[in-house]
Amino acid sequence: MNVYAQRIEQLRSMMRSKGWDAVIVTGSDPHNSEYPASRWKQVEWLSGFTGEAGDLVITLDHAGLWTDTRYFIQANNQLEGTGIVLHKTRVPEQVLIPEWIESQACGNADYIVAVDGLCVSAAFASSLGSITLVSIPDMLDLFWKDRPQIPQTPIFEINPGESREEKVSWLREVLSENGCDSILLTALDDIAWMLNVRAADIEYNPLAISYLLITAERVEWFVLRQETAATIELEGVDVLPYASLQMQLNSEADSLGCLWTDENSLNYELSRFFAENGFDTVLRPSPVQLRKAVKNELEIRMMKESHLRDAIAMEKFLYWLEKSLEKGERIDEKAAADYLGDMRSRIGDYMGDSFQTISAYGKGAALPHYVTPSSGSPVLERQGLYLCDSGGQYLSGTTDITRTVPLGECTPLEKEDYTLVLKGHIDLASAVFPSGTAGCQIDALARGPLWKNGRNFGHGTGHGVGFFLGCHEGPQDVRQNFNATPLLPGMVISDEPGIYREGLHGVRHENLLLVCEAFSNEFGHWLKFEPLTLCHFDTSILVPGLLDEEEKQWLNNYNETVYNNLSPYLEGDILEWLREKTAALQ
Repeated sequence: MNVYAQRIEQLRSMMRSKGWDAVIVTGSDPHNSEYPASRWKQVEWLSGFTGEAGDLVITLDHAGLWTDTRYFIQANNQLEGTGIVLHKTRVPEQVLIPEWIESQACGNADYIVAVDGLCVSAAFASSLGSITLVSIPDMLDLFWKDRPQIPQTPIFEINPGESREEKVSWLREVLSENGCDSILLTALDDIAWMLNVRAADIEYNPLAISYLLITAERVEWFVLRQETAATIELEGVDVLPYASLQMQLNSEADSLGCLWTDENSLNYELSRFFAENGFDTVLRPSPVQLRKAVKNELEIRMMKESHLRDAIAMEKFLYWLEKSLEKGERIDEKAAADYLGDMRSRIGDYMGDSFQTISAYGKGAALPHYVTPSSGSPVLERQGLYLCDSGGQYLSGTTDITRTVPLGECTPLEKEDYTLVLKGHIDLASAVFPSGTAGCQIDALARGPLWKNGRNFGHGTGHGVGFFLGCHEGPQDVRQNFNATPLLPGMVISDEPGIYREGLHGVRHENLLLVCEAFSNEFGHWLKFEPLTLCHFDTSILVPGLLDEEEKQWLNNYNETVYNNLSPYLEGDILEWLREKTAALQ
C-alpha cells in the first residue's frame, strides 16, 4: 500500500475509536501562516502533496484535498496512488470544505468533525456551521514519530526607521480609539514588524514563532527562547515562555479589559479558551497589517537599494545563462537556480532567498508553482522558453522577480503568449488611478489583453511584499476576488500576469511596483506605480504588432532605465550585452 494511503488508514483507525465522522487537516500552523515550519506541514506528511496551499478532509470512506488552480497539475501527479481525490477551488463549480462538510452532515448536529485546533483559524472553524467540532491539538503525534520540533533560530533586531516605542504608542492609540484595552497579536509578521525583530523559524521568512500581548501598561512577548530574546535588550518588553500564553492570560484576565484579536490568525484552540473563560474579546482584522504595508521613507529608500543590487545579480545570471548555452555547456534547471542563488549570496546584506526558486524549462513552466527537482532536473535546450521566479531576503528589503526568456527558436504560439503577457504587465504597470482604488478594481488591466485573445490565468495578478518580511503580504493585493483595501502610497505590490499551457510552456513576467503620488486636479487625487525591479525584458521574440505605441514607449523607457541604473556597476562584455538587450524596440 502507498505510504500515504497507510497513514490515512492509521488516522481512520483513530476516527473509528473516537467516533469521529471526519477529520480536517489544514496546511497551516498555530498562527495561520501561509508558509508553515516543517513541524506543521501535516498535509504534506499525510498526502505527499507539497503545494503551498492545500487542506485535507478525511472521512471513513473518502479522502479529499482542496487546492486552487495553481496546483491542479501538481496535485494530480502527487496524489496518484494515495486514494485522495482532488477537490478544485477558484473555479466556478467549486464546493469548498464548509459546504462539503454540510452536505455530508445533512443537518445532523451530532456529526463530529475533529481538527488540530492549533492549526485551524477561528474564522475557518466558525464557517463550519452546525456540526460538532472537537479540537485535538497535535493529533498526528501518535503516528508521526519523527515529527520536527518547533524551530528556535537566532533572533536579532533591525532598524527600519521607526522605533519599537513609536509603534507601540501608535497601537495603543488605535486601541483607545476603538474602545479596546489590549490586543493579542497572533500573526508572525505583525509581531516581527511591531518589535523590529527578525529570525528564521520559517524557511524563506524572517520570523520568530511567538505571540505578542500589548496593554496600556505592558508589552509581553511569548517566545520559545526567552534567554536569546532577552539578550537583545528589548526595552519595555517582558519576554515570557511561548507555552505559557494561556496561563498568563488567565492570570491577567481582570486587567485585560476588552481584548482585540484577529480571528484570521487566531487559532481555534485559543478562541475556545477565550470563550470558555469568559474573556471580553473583539474579533477584528489586525490594524498592524495595513500600517506595515505602507512603507516609510527609509524603508522605501532601502528597498530601492536592495532591488538595485538584486538586479545586478539577475543580469549576471541571465548573461551567464545565455553565454553558457551558446558554448554548448550542459545546464539543467537546478544548476541554473544554484547559480542565481550564488550570485545573490555575494550581496553584502543577503539573508537568504525569499522563497524557493522556480527554475522551469518548457512544460515545467506550465505549473505556476513548479518545484525544481533537486536531482535529475530537465536540461535546458537552445529552444523554447525558460521561466525563473526568484527573490532575495536582504536586511534592506525583500525582492521577488520573474523573467521568462527565450533560449533559442520559439514557436509562434510561444511568441504570442510571451507578448500578450508582457502587454498585460505593461498595462497594469503604467496605470494611473484615483486615490481610494482597490487592487481588485484594476486587476482587469493586466488580464484585458489576454481576455481579448481568449486566454487567462488562475492566480492573482499581484500581492503585497514586506520590508525584509514576507514575500506575500496583505492586506492589499491585485486579483479578481473582492478586496476593498485601497492601494496607498508607500505600498508595494507585484505585477505578474501569466499564461500556462499544460505540457507545452508557461510565461510570467513579474516586477515589484511601488504605489506613488501622481497628481491632483479638479477630478481628485491620482496615484501611479513606480517599478522597483530593475532587470530588462527580452524583446527578441516579441510580436510588435500586438503592442500599441504607448506600450512600446513604456517598454523602451523601462529597459533604458535598467541600463542607466545598472551600467555603472557592470563592465566589459556583460555591459555590452546589456546595452544590446535594452536597445529600443522600433
